Amino acid sequence: MSNKNKLERFAENKTFTNMFEYSFDRIKEEGFPMKGRWRQDFFKNDNPIVLELGCGKGEYTVGLAREHKDVNYIGVDIKGARMWVGLCAARNENLTNVAFIRTRIELIDNFFAEDEVDEIWVTFPDPQPSKPRKRLTAPNFLERYRNFLKKDGVVNLKTDSDLMYEFTVETAKEANYPIYYNYDNLYNNDDDLEVKKIRTYYEQIWLDKGLTIKYIRFGINKKN
Repeated sequence: MSNKNKLERFAENKTFTNMFEYSFDRIKEEGFPMKGRWRQDFFKNDNPIVLELGCGKGEYTVGLAREHKDVNYIGVDIKGARMWVGLCAARNENLTNVAFIRTRIELIDNFFAEDEVDEIWVTFPDPQPSKPRKRLTAPNFLERYRNFLKKDGVVNLKTDSDLMYEFTVETAKEANYPIYYNYDNLYNNDDDLEVKKIRTYYEQIWLDKGLTIKYIRFGINKKN
């Protein structure tokens, strides 16, 4: 993508009413005014709130919102030019249950209050081979999520990376977190799981190349 196209997308992003952009300096200086008030002030309903962290183009966020109009979805990523795709899709389809935050995931607990979020999705994240603390299911990140995830809330990881999957399974087991689903080859079974229904563009490419998709769903606010 050319710099011109990126700049055009960044400019259009500022026109979306469901887009919130906060740098480290801004969030620390101003705070986030809707923290604890997403349902009242933005979504105008009492429906569950689900996050997709590292949402990229927002394909999964929008796909879930399309399927579940009675759930509120928020995609989070630092790449604003990519997020523009999801913003446009949500607007074109008049999906009022979708929002996006452009920020670093390390700042995520500045945007949500205790018990405000019901569920988290992490879909095809960078496995960070040499930087385990930067993996979005590393213990230091899970501790951040615990600050705002409900007691019965869950974290979902969908990935093509053996490293990311095995690391997450081991992290959950070591912390004695309850594991509700655990598949090292998601599509190699007849189980009727909703997680199979939405496939992103790149996920389909990986499947066509014969790569296996892994999936784990686990809780982090209660122990076995």
